[in-house]
Amino acid sequence: MQNLQKKKRITLADVALDANVSRATASLVVRDSPLVKPATKEKVLASIEKLGYIYHRAAASMRSQKSHTIGLVTTDIINPFFAELTIGMEAYLEEKNYAVFMTNTSEQLKKQTRLLNTMREYQVDGVLLCPVNETPRDQIERLQEAQFPLVLVIRYLYDIDVDYVGIDNANGAQLAAEHLAEQGHTRIAFIGGAENASARKDRLKGFKAGLEARGLSFYPELALATSVTRDGGYKAIGELLNRPDPPTAALCYNDIVAFGVLAKLNTEGVNAGSEFAVVGFDDLADARLQTPPLTTLAVGTSKLGEQAARLLLERIDDPTLPPRKIILSPELIIRGSSTRSSPFIT
Repeated sequence: MQNLQKKKRITLADVALDANVSRATASLVVRDSPLVKPATKEKVLASIEKLGYIYHRAAASMRSQKSHTIGLVTTDIINPFFAELTIGMEAYLEEKNYAVFMTNTSEQLKKQTRLLNTMREYQVDGVLLCPVNETPRDQIERLQEAQFPLVLVIRYLYDIDVDYVGIDNANGAQLAAEHLAEQGHTRIAFIGGAENASARKDRLKGFKAGLEARGLSFYPELALATSVTRDGGYKAIGELLNRPDPPTAALCYNDIVAFGVLAKLNTEGVNAGSEFAVVGFDDLADARLQTPPLTTLAVGTSKLGEQAARLLLERIDDPTLPPRKIILSPELIIRGSSTRSSPFIT
């Protein structure tokens, strides 16, 4: 049998020779440096494509002491909110020549612990974490003691100083409650969210403040904690409608829950907007496609992801920075699901 020659690995020097540039220039191109002229960059990229060169990231990491990888740990990878959040993160990180490893905890603390350990074992440069509801304070403190760059996103932990990017949940919920009151509703429900979630607590606080500002009472029996799914909203509104004195409006924990509420109203022959008002939270892309279009709080999900990524890279570059918080203000987007007239406002 004829011996097969092992194919020579293409190096950056080979690329530089083929493109007729220095190795240093070729190196700047693969690192996406803005210092290289566009014409030169195109020539080097053409040589990379022709020769089949693969950037040896591991070797580069050893030289720079950075892996140029970021871990993203979310609680529900199939939730469209996290998809939109990830787009914002990835767009910013790609510009900075970072790759993203996305993982999912499914709201399981043991899984979160394992994933964070794995991230450290593989030497990611930092982690963007939406913590599970049961996350203990000492888990975050151990990461801080190890000087492991970390930014909490969407959810925070009480009594611990750590970088955080989130939404002004209380203000958003207050805007929604006041809007529903202005539509003439007096018995308003709050649907969705885990009982101990920081976001739910803040939204419920703002909801109560909005009712109080309009001289309305808060009815604890109308505040139902559910899974943050369509099914959670579907079942909750079904239960509320069967009560002797049902509500006529609801603020939902998020748009996904609101989609479930709208589906159940349709099944029961209740007209959303004219007969029962519904407000969501997040302004997902599908919100405007509901029947009727969903009134919701726009939180700038993609921008939220970008801000979290930026904060993490700043933490990586300077571990001595004091913990910082970025809170984005939501905007109430009024559509047909909460108004008694013009039910198809978009």
